[in-house]
Amino acid sequence: MIEKKSAFREILRNVLRGSFMGAADAVPGVSGGTIALLLGIYERLLQNIQHCTDLVISIMRIDRVEMKRSFLFIEWHFLLSLLSGIIIAFVSLAQIIERLLENHPTSIAGLFFGLVLASVVVAGFMVDTWNPSRVVLGVATGIGVFVLLGVRAGPVQEPSLLVFFFSGAIAISAMILPGISGSFFLLMIGMYGSLIEAVNERLVGKLLVFGLGAVLSLSLSARLLNWILRNYRDSVLALLIGLMIGSLRVIWPWPNGVGVISGEENEVVEGSALAWPDSFGTLVWPVVFGLTGFIIVIFIWNLSRSD
Repeated sequence: MIEKKSAFREILRNVLRGSFMGAADAVPGVSGGTIALLLGIYERLLQNIQHCTDLVISIMRIDRVEMKRSFLFIEWHFLLSLLSGIIIAFVSLAQIIERLLENHPTSIAGLFFGLVLASVVVAGFMVDTWNPSRVVLGVATGIGVFVLLGVRAGPVQEPSLLVFFFSGAIAISAMILPGISGSFFLLMIGMYGSLIEAVNERLVGKLLVFGLGAVLSLSLSARLLNWILRNYRDSVLALLIGLMIGSLRVIWPWPNGVGVISGEENEVVEGSALAWPDSFGTLVWPVVFGLTGFIIVIFIWNLSRSD
């Protein structure tokens, strides 16, 4: 009876973890991988993804021995409960966040900024040993990502199926890495609008090709990241911290000097050029929400450490 209660608590805990990840995936510029990292389940998630891809490969090869082995290695209770939480949170929050971004762009961007900034602090504590080379790696990565995110491509006109394939591969690779969302990478390469159009118009062929690229890339990414984490964990964490620092550019609350002043104008936070708030009114609420986001992440981290 005690074991059943313990198993039920673990399922609920994983649903809650998944809901945090789903909420992050619904946030522009924030990756669910960031939340998985600070919750301490990132490496476990990667290992299970790799086992899932091994299962798919064994099914395609009709290798029953490998199929059984891969099936038994997968922590189904962990993956399914985590996935349930992700789906529930994403579906529930996507429209709410979209409306909040339209009506209170700078305040919500401040919240997102605080969430990611706190994630950087938490990840820093996860590195067992900091040395000069890891510091340089993190700083260099942060600068490189910051510069890269200032470059945005125009929309691709009538992209081919090959472009959809590589777009899927790029998006899923970004999604599995903490710090940067796959949707923003699609925006950068000019494929976000084309994908949304394919979803809305139910262009099954293009979506299947996009999904194929995502699945193949996910298999390779999970394997590669698993191997690197086993052998160079602290260096990988330093690199991921750099990714998160650089990605803060995406959610800076005052791009191009845009602000919301006394309800006179509502604009979605966007643009790659950065500016400072032009009045006290455009400063105070983003800072308040940013501190709130920072505290939320620290609370989640402490909650995961007490498990």
